[in-house]
Amino acid sequence: MKKEIKKDKKLRLATIWLDGCSGCHMSFLDIDERLLLLAEKVDVVFSPLVDVKEFPEDVDITLVEGALGSEEDLHKLMKIRPRTKTLVAFGDCAITANIPSMRNPFGTEETLNYVYLEMGADNPQIPMQGVPPLMKRALPLHNYVKVDVFIPGCPPSADTIFFAVSELIEGRVPDLSTYTRFGA
Repeated sequence: MKKEIKKDKKLRLATIWLDGCSGCHMSFLDIDERLLLLAEKVDVVFSPLVDVKEFPEDVDITLVEGALGSEEDLHKLMKIRPRTKTLVAFGDCAITANIPSMRNPFGTEETLNYVYLEMGADNPQIPMQGVPPLMKRALPLHNYVKVDVFIPGCPPSADTIFFAVSELIEGRVPDLSTYTRFGA
């Protein structure tokens, strides 16, 4: 016997921050009082903004900020994708690898040497503990998993985020063409 889903059931929303600056999450918080409108329709079940340690099953919408820059980022994404109905590339780093990809032409080893050995002022050393191994290149999410929706911007504006999330909550794919500088 199938369980009937109540129409007033809240959706399960998650956000995660990979290799990026957290600007997209800051812009999400800039939704301000409209966060209360979202809270009427979603439960935030995982986010750097809440104290949940393990990514849950059966998430309706996940906003993924940041590029894939480390093996840990890739591991997280590969765990999130099968647990998420709608995966959103949240911001330019998630879509194009943007700022994290600036290291790509130089290679991981050369970048680490320059940042930590050549530019390291007081104690030049490459950190080894607590730092996940970097991938050879920082890459966008869609290089590894299916992305359902792309929210561009560095960071996307609060209005863009609110519109996109509101549309997703209502079961629609957001048309962001009027919310980005590349729109019609």
